[in-house]
Amino acid sequence: MSLSDALLDVRPLRTSPVFRRLLFGRTVSTLGSFMTMVTVMYQVWDMTHSAFWSGAVGVAQAVPMVAVSLFAGAWADRVDRRRLYLTGTVGSAVCSLLLAVQGLAGHAPVAVVLVLVALQTSFSALGAPAAGVFVPRLLPKDQVAAGLALQQVTGQAMMLVGPAVAGVVLGWWGIGVCYLLDTLSFALSFYGAYGLPALRPEGDTSRPGVHGVLDGLRFLVGHRVVRGALLTDLAACVLAMPTSLFPLVNEERFGGDPRTLGLFLSALAVGGVAATVFSGPVTRLARPGPVMLCASAGWGAGLFLFGLTTSAWAGLGLLALAGAADALAVLSRTTIVQTRTPDALLGRVTAAETIVGQAGPHLGNLRGGLVAGWTSGATALIAGGLMCLAAVAAVGVGTPELRGTRAPEAGDDPPTAVPAAPTGP
Repeated sequence: MSLSDALLDVRPLRTSPVFRRLLFGRTVSTLGSFMTMVTVMYQVWDMTHSAFWSGAVGVAQAVPMVAVSLFAGAWADRVDRRRLYLTGTVGSAVCSLLLAVQGLAGHAPVAVVLVLVALQTSFSALGAPAAGVFVPRLLPKDQVAAGLALQQVTGQAMMLVGPAVAGVVLGWWGIGVCYLLDTLSFALSFYGAYGLPALRPEGDTSRPGVHGVLDGLRFLVGHRVVRGALLTDLAACVLAMPTSLFPLVNEERFGGDPRTLGLFLSALAVGGVAATVFSGPVTRLARPGPVMLCASAGWGAGLFLFGLTTSAWAGLGLLALAGAADALAVLSRTTIVQTRTPDALLGRVTAAETIVGQAGPHLGNLRGGLVAGWTSGATALIAGGLMCLAAVAAVGVGTPELRGTRAPEAGDDPPTAVPAAPTGP
């Protein structure tokens, strides 16, 4: 295998100028979003010096994401997804501008900041299901996984760069400028999506309101491959998420050195970026089902072994391997969702995937904290890794279709749409 075959597959950048422009805009916007995330946490802590209000930031982000996403998914399956995404982008930009105004003016109540954060999250949740259809509609089937990998690696890179840039900007110019830069980043996101063609749903459009949401949930329950993919991801997050345990494990094993704690957090991200950069063989293999199961098991095994080690360097290596496995699992799961879901349902299924990706880590950190409170940080890690392995094995055994899943290739027939649920009288 040549080096070019091992590296990230960049065919979508060469073959689709529309995708290339979209990716550039979303990458810059992601950078701005991570800057705002850090700035909000810094501002709320600086205003209150309260762990309660700092925790309220997470609530202001999580509740709107869950509450809005499913209905936004049903809406995305009724209208032009391009226009819906642009609406969400404009709304998010306005919220960032208002955050910049209050940051520059100073003396805004903390409740105002949290309300603006909740509104911005709501607009993000509105646009996310619409964005979920872009890659499978813009690229040939055999390039969908490569396009998703490009989105993932740029997002991970911005996750590494964004907080550092925010720290520099906060130190030099203050919170108002950080928010203002995020506002400008949405302009590039708008530019990237504005040139898209109209992307109305293909097939039967969603029924309005709760009925459309329930139709999407019926598809998730009935489609064994998509259901198995989401269950695997949820199990890996809820049963083995390690972030909340790092401070305790660092105290138990490594003397509480803050430098070690920072390296723990970085190791996961570095492993994820490295795995995505070298994801060419995985995306060209076009076997996302087996890859996802193996990678999810690797995530659990890596965290189990991290719980056993007493060497900081070995621990960092295991965390990097776990981060790499997680990146491949997420890439494979997204490929399954976007190639196995009928276009008419893709907004709703993407919304469910977003909720799993947002709520799962929060629940996993809560689980880890509770178990560690009863036992120890290392025990919580070991138990979580073992439970993750058991859950992935159970999904794999119970879903043989997932073990053999391949991604559709160019020329394959599209997935068969689920018949619409009967309407009322």
